[in-house]
Amino acid sequence: RQPMKLTWLGHSCFAVESGGYRVVLDPYYVESYPPLHTSANEVLCSHHHRDHDFVEAVELTPRGDSPFTVETVQAFHDDQGGALRGTNTIHVLAAEGLRVVHLGDLGHELSGEQLAPLRGCDALLIPVGGFYTIDAETARRVADAIAPRVIVPMHYRHGSHGYDVIATVEDFLRLYPADEVHCLDGSSFELTPDAPRGVIVPRFMG
Repeated sequence: RQPMKLTWLGHSCFAVESGGYRVVLDPYYVESYPPLHTSANEVLCSHHHRDHDFVEAVELTPRGDSPFTVETVQAFHDDQGGALRGTNTIHVLAAEGLRVVHLGDLGHELSGEQLAPLRGCDALLIPVGGFYTIDAETARRVADAIAPRVIVPMHYRHGSHGYDVIATVEDFLRLYPADEVHCLDGSSFELTPDAPRGVIVPRFMG
């Protein structure tokens, strides 16, 4: 089996690659980030706000056969049934016996029905910054309910990047033992069936 490669491109945007096929999730336009420029065989967006569906930033390359199966789970961008910010689509990508869950701009804790297809995934990409999404404490409860092997926080402010009203990643990392948190020197890592459990924090390289 081939490993799956995950690359954090900033904000909530990730590239997930397997067998030479590249999927980009939630490409963004955010003024405090450098302009995003990347390429992919396929683009998936959780909802239609320009910090998550700026597809103009992604150059599409010929598709060929995708190794990924993609499932979706419908959720909301807020804790009031979508009344504030609308709906939010969770994407589940599976290939090579591995499953990656991208929660998009999740704004609430999940029901049992929503959790069922997500539980025990290999990597969970989860918003932690609060204000527009779940905050650190809620993210910890959601992550505990899903019980992934690897947790990757997203949608937080770091340095001059990200929205002023959202928190930094430290609030979330504080909720885990220090030896379970792995801060990377680069933006990518390989996901394998025996990857150690814990929180992985890729570095923004833009």
